[in-house]
Amino acid sequence: MPIIVGQDTAGARRELSIDGQTIAYYSIPAATEAGLGDFSKLPAALKVVLENMLRFEDGKTVSVDDIKAFAEWAEKGGQNPREIAYRPARVLMQDFTGVPAVVDLAAMRDGIVALGGDPDQINPLNPVDLVIDHSVMIDEFGNPRAFQMNVDREYERNIERYTFLKWGQKAFNNFRVVPPGTGICHQVNLEYLAQTVWTDTDQKGIEVAYPDTLVGTDSHTTMVNGLAVLGWGVGGIEAEAAMLGQPVSMLIPEVVGFKLTGSMMEGTTATDLVLKVVQMLREKGVVSKFVEFYGDGLDRLPLADRATIANMAPEYGATCGFFPIDDETLRYLRTTGRDEARIKLVEAYAKENGFWRGPDYDPVYTDTLHLDMGEIVPAISGPKRPQDYVTLDKAAGEFMKVVGEYRGVDMSERAADMAAEGPAPVAGGDPRKSVKVDGQDYELRDGSVVIASITSCTNTSNPYVMIGAGLVARKARALGLTRKPWVKTSLAPGSQVVSQYLEAAELQEDLDAIGFNLVGYGCTTCIGNSGPIAPELSKAVADGDLIATSVLSGNRNFEGRISPDVRANYLASPPLVVAYALAGDLNINLTTDPIGQGKDGQDVYLKDIWPTTQEIAELVEKTVTREAFQSKYADVFKGDEKWQAVATTDSKTYDWPAQSTYVQNPPYFQGMSKTPGVITDIVDAKVLAVLGDMVTTDHISPAGSFKETTPAGQYLVERQVPVREFNSYGSRRGNHEVMMRGTFANIRIKNEMLDGVEGGYTKGPDGGETSIFDAAMAYQAEGKPLVIFGGEQYGAGSSRDWAAKGTALLGVKAVIAENFERIHRSNLVGMGVIPFEFTGGQTRKSLGLTGEETVSIRGLEGDLKPLSIVKAEITRPDGAVETIDLKCRIDTEVEIEYVENGGVLHYVLRNLAKAA
Repeated sequence: MPIIVGQDTAGARRELSIDGQTIAYYSIPAATEAGLGDFSKLPAALKVVLENMLRFEDGKTVSVDDIKAFAEWAEKGGQNPREIAYRPARVLMQDFTGVPAVVDLAAMRDGIVALGGDPDQINPLNPVDLVIDHSVMIDEFGNPRAFQMNVDREYERNIERYTFLKWGQKAFNNFRVVPPGTGICHQVNLEYLAQTVWTDTDQKGIEVAYPDTLVGTDSHTTMVNGLAVLGWGVGGIEAEAAMLGQPVSMLIPEVVGFKLTGSMMEGTTATDLVLKVVQMLREKGVVSKFVEFYGDGLDRLPLADRATIANMAPEYGATCGFFPIDDETLRYLRTTGRDEARIKLVEAYAKENGFWRGPDYDPVYTDTLHLDMGEIVPAISGPKRPQDYVTLDKAAGEFMKVVGEYRGVDMSERAADMAAEGPAPVAGGDPRKSVKVDGQDYELRDGSVVIASITSCTNTSNPYVMIGAGLVARKARALGLTRKPWVKTSLAPGSQVVSQYLEAAELQEDLDAIGFNLVGYGCTTCIGNSGPIAPELSKAVADGDLIATSVLSGNRNFEGRISPDVRANYLASPPLVVAYALAGDLNINLTTDPIGQGKDGQDVYLKDIWPTTQEIAELVEKTVTREAFQSKYADVFKGDEKWQAVATTDSKTYDWPAQSTYVQNPPYFQGMSKTPGVITDIVDAKVLAVLGDMVTTDHISPAGSFKETTPAGQYLVERQVPVREFNSYGSRRGNHEVMMRGTFANIRIKNEMLDGVEGGYTKGPDGGETSIFDAAMAYQAEGKPLVIFGGEQYGAGSSRDWAAKGTALLGVKAVIAENFERIHRSNLVGMGVIPFEFTGGQTRKSLGLTGEETVSIRGLEGDLKPLSIVKAEITRPDGAVETIDLKCRIDTEVEIEYVENGGVLHYVLRNLAKAA
């Protein structure tokens, strides 16, 4: 389907000639010549959005005043929060979030038929790629059979979901599926799908060039900003609206410039750099802002390193972390097998339209900060937030403080001067637990590493750190070191190209020898699909109440995410993951203590096995080739024999299997009328939960495994699903019955309505402790609306639409917090749940909220404006009433309409029905 462009009253349409070929484009300099303003000082990231305005300007959705607002942004020093309608070029999905999105589209087809429309009206208007990467779980590891056995198990578990996705690929236009076992969506996007400059024909049949842009149903969609492709994560709800032609409503963002200078020192990695960047930007505060990287340090920063930094934008809270187009962009496109004509177009377009980063690149930013890369040192982050940065030389001492916090003991003196013999004594002695592994007796203790995983697109997309990990393995193997027996090791690359160059460098054999065998191509440990540790280890950890640890090369280390057996999770570079697997203990100071003893009984230190920058660079140059990328992506949509054997139907609407526990028709559109409702006051709402700071979407809607004793587990048991077949919350996101029961069910979530209780519990209508799901259903039966109270950074983390969907289906009408992370706020609005923020410095704590209160929020009816201040009445158990001001975080006029309709999909569906 051709792209629809606007009427171009701005007169910005021009032609570009490359090698005798002419292509149309929308020129930013031409808009300046037309008198619309001076855009020359805009950051490249914002010029991408401006071009979007020029291309879609129609006098209605996008006006000339919207375009002029960008010139005013520069004049005002980087601020002009005007509401605009932005249309990304394409949509990227992964299967955990993609399956519910396709479920919603299938349900919308049923809904449009019920409203008298044609099911073919529900089709993506923009290209959509779904990459199946979240389903593989590490059941088998540390042996040559691991990959095939995990793949076989993946298909056994997920055949219902895969059948459904293959139906979607047939039923919907503009929808492609990248089969299991190919790679992680963001790495596939970076290495193959993204083009930096996109081309398509318009409604007049003329080919148009424009910046490659996208939104994705995964927060780490931002990774592709390293390739100068503007993209960010949205919830599945917002992505569905975008693919159905609905523009993304947003405010012109502030852009923070992050200046990089200097060069990385010997022995440091891109992971060390990005962990420092995360810490700095979290301290700066960049939520809902663009971050653009600039400075002469970029001249010495490979694109793989840029992608690592861009990937972790959700961790530093920004909408995106953008790198402008320059010579390195072109080099990467060429190395990864992009067409030469495309590369020439990227260069010519970028230089002609003002997107090129040259020596004179000096835009206006809202604010700036600076980092000399020469100051970067090896580091890790943990134990539960990516911004918890700690230099490697202090990691063991800082872990002692973690032990002290968990156990309520002051460890500061011990942490400051940590002895070599191990962890500090705590109340009752140093807790240890004996365990037998492979016939040998060992002792686990606080800090024992039970999971070490090279995982996630964040780092496995980077050949420098992957080759580095392989060289650490080679040197360790040569000295006679191997992983400690209690460490579950795994290697899950983000694409098959990684295996190609590790094998070409003959490093995979070395990784295999110390336990880092290939376990699959997917997200694995990074999203909680670490699989079980050995039962005897799990029992020892539980019986000893030990603070077991994990070390992974991922981007998320939130509580309860990685494994139910692990309390402290640390992010590290792939080479350091290998080193920690060899050491087996966070108490060991890798910078001074021996990692282990070699085959001759000698002490081996990290410096003995750490490769030089030159060693890594030489192997990267030799083995990471254009031919490798072209070969591995030649048949990217074909899949293996297992995928090709998945059978499905050709029907336009889905025949929902009544007995399926994976895919069910959601209730959102059932009984929906053609006319929207109105926003009403929330009266006499009960409190479902009072939550603290940094409640992530993992806390709200966990992705990992669950037990038979949970509401979700009981639901499956009642349907004769054996515990072994439970799979994970993430894999069952196509079934709203499971996901409702899993909402607020993370094993580490703490509801302050209960004293010292972890997990998804609250007080029911009778005042007794019960599950959040059961309490919500009881309140629904009584016709009582519900509210949630929260603290700072509510909804941080993944772009998990089920965190909003589950909240809505439980009957929650409002979430009241100190502030919200960008994606989750948008998702709540997209499901018709209204976010509110405390004002005047008030918090749940300053108000003394216990959850026993009743809440009424007035001023919502009638002419509600975006970002209005409204009154909330809090009625205490003794009848006393306190009135406070809340800021309504419905941010735009379009979002008002979404809430009036009950959600963004209802809004889109009604509009399509009208057009029928």
